[in-house]
Amino acid sequence: MFGMVGMVERMEDEVSPMTALAVAIVAVSTSAILIELSNAPSIVKALYRSLFTTLLLAPFAVTRYRDDLRTFSPRDLLIAVVTGCALAGHFIAWFESLDWTTVAASVTLVQSQPLFVAFGAWALLDERVTRKTMVGILVALLGMVAMSFGDFLSPATVAGQRPLYGNGLAVVGAIAAAGYVLAGRSLRQRVSLIPYVTVVYGVSTVVLFGAALTSGAQVSLAAYRPTEWVLFLGMAVGPGIFGHTVINWALKYVESSVVSVTLLGEPVGSTVLALVILGQVPGVATMVGGAVVLGGIYVASTGRESR
Repeated sequence: MFGMVGMVERMEDEVSPMTALAVAIVAVSTSAILIELSNAPSIVKALYRSLFTTLLLAPFAVTRYRDDLRTFSPRDLLIAVVTGCALAGHFIAWFESLDWTTVAASVTLVQSQPLFVAFGAWALLDERVTRKTMVGILVALLGMVAMSFGDFLSPATVAGQRPLYGNGLAVVGAIAAAGYVLAGRSLRQRVSLIPYVTVVYGVSTVVLFGAALTSGAQVSLAAYRPTEWVLFLGMAVGPGIFGHTVINWALKYVESSVVSVTLLGEPVGSTVLALVILGQVPGVATMVGGAVVLGGIYVASTGRESR
């Protein structure tokens, strides 16, 4: 496990930011599938994903980056706490949404974050979003609408699903994710990767633990089969280490609007995996929308390179 974290550490000298983002897209695309395969309550899945990711990174943070942790200014620590709270909010809303709607709809809508990121980057971080990048964002968002079009028109096909409620939770998760990306973009200009993500994931874990304890229902934190613990660990290693941690590394070098629009590849990857693993067959609108999303990512990425 520690070798995986070491690979992330070495990216600084060996991997280009756009290549790293491609790896992150593949990793985060597995997230919804792992969540769906688990039978644990959504808050428990979110908690253990965050906890195990923190535990994998903490030994490096307190040994190799001890001095970096000590140099956290009060302002930087506050931003890291806000970022961790935003991440926890994203997990709570999105994990729950997957209980009420399809993988394709949930993952697609949660990636509507570029709308909020583009506005926030302009308003808070003074980032200039080029016309070509904005066109790419809009094209990708049109593809997202097409992907989830069938879910908006069709009633739930699985007993107990409430697509409108699940889709709404996914949008709430997108807003929280936008705050997470924007805060991370600001702080990653000054703070090293491993100390930063360890603090952020740690704060997220504390918030999720509190949410689990205060949730109305009786939630067990320990009585799960070995397969569930394997899934929890998989969420931490794949989407956690190779997904979110790599994304946070890239935020130091790539504009937040570009990072967000690149992550629109997640709905495409998750939809394919849902077809292969879960047997969820995408409709024509989903397949056409996925192609449009990829086109928008390409346009936005080339818009960044031409700046």
